[in-house]
Amino acid sequence: MTQPIASTLHLPPGPWATVLDGLAAHFPAIGREQWLDRIARGRVLDGAGQPIAPHTPYREGARIRYFREVADEPEIPFEATVLHADAHLVVADKPHFLPVTPAGGYVRETLLARLIRQLDNPQLVPLHRIDRATAGLVLFSANPATRAAYQALFPERRIRKRYEALAPPLPQQAFPLVRRSRIEPGEPFFRMREAPGATNSETRLDVIERGTSHWRYALHPHTGRKHQLRVHMAALGAPILNDPFYPSLQDEAPDDYARPLKLLAQELAFLDPLTGEARTFTSQLAL
Repeated sequence: MTQPIASTLHLPPGPWATVLDGLAAHFPAIGREQWLDRIARGRVLDGAGQPIAPHTPYREGARIRYFREVADEPEIPFEATVLHADAHLVVADKPHFLPVTPAGGYVRETLLARLIRQLDNPQLVPLHRIDRATAGLVLFSANPATRAAYQALFPERRIRKRYEALAPPLPQQAFPLVRRSRIEPGEPFFRMREAPGATNSETRLDVIERGTSHWRYALHPHTGRKHQLRVHMAALGAPILNDPFYPSLQDEAPDDYARPLKLLAQELAFLDPLTGEARTFTSQLAL
């Protein structure tokens, strides 16, 4: 049976006498009584994996593992597909609306948690991220011994990524085109924006299909900034269909499963760092 996913905290400097005191101060949204309840149920562990006690002394730098809990976690009614699984690498096709990793109001209803349960492998770690709103390919390391070799593909830009998006026409643009800009955090904190300064993002765009109300675009990100494709498309005057963040932030509302963001991580290609084999994975999903 698989274990729940634990989060890790290295205790920062502070004046607290016990780990309980430090956790209550570090996570003010979680009441002290909730931490006491989790500790009583063995849901807070030390670096050796042993349950802590309410009186466990606080020690700066100590590693604490705790299990996030969300009341009334919504169920995501879409399933991921495992396209490939071997001793080192897992490739999954993620549906829209499903988070890759625990965050906010999602713990069990995440791609990582589902794959750990499905494949019975608590060693799974995502090698990259795509937005909860985006569908498509996500790569996971299945083996800590070879993880670094696969992780290096992304910062060293040895992996080719291709996305597809549906967005308004851009008849005034000549394609293919390259969008380069500086992307920084905006307001509120979860949105990004283009800003003056040195370029830190680059996307190559082409048109696959020209329709009347929208076009199908191929997007090739050379860099991996948060919301990069969504920001670049909006800045060009063609925000991706059903995007609640760009170009303007819409009022918060429950997920509308009939209106997913029209963005798909469609293809990943790279030379396998272990075997040298050319590998290409293609999503089975469509916009």
